[in-house]
This record gives sequence, structure tokens and C-alpha cells, in this order.
Amino acid sequence: MEVTVQEAKTQLSRLLRRVEAGEEIVIRRGREPVAMLVRVPTRPGKRQIWGDLEGAMAADFDETPADFDPYA
Repeated sequence: MEVTVQEAKTQLSRLLRRVEAGEEIVIRRGREPVAMLVRVPTRPGKRQIWGDLEGAMAADFDETPADFDPYA
């Protein structure tokens, strides 16, 4: 589907619903395509946060260091 910039501004909510359904929408200024609305890929059923990103934390993050001196 293609829309003008003006149509995109006035119908953004409707266009986003179409994108969520899997459609790609080209936005054009006059006859020139300038942008595309596409769905952002996400992992199904899981909210993505920085800690979920692979390699974001060391593998031993939750381990207590061997030289840790607990409070008395």
C-alpha cells in the first residue's frame, strides 16, 4: 500500500494497525517514495529488554566472587 505524507499524518493509527497485521506501507512525497512503515521484529510472547540481549551480561554475573568478604 502507498500513501502520501498527508494521508500518513491524518491516518497514522489506522496505518499502524495494518502494519501490525503484516502489511508494509510506503509513504511518498508527491510521486517520490521517501519512507516505509514495517513491523518491528520481536520475539513472540516475550517482552524484549536490554538484559535479554545475548551477550549483554557476563555469564558469571550472578556468581559471588571468590574473594568476596561478607559483612559481619
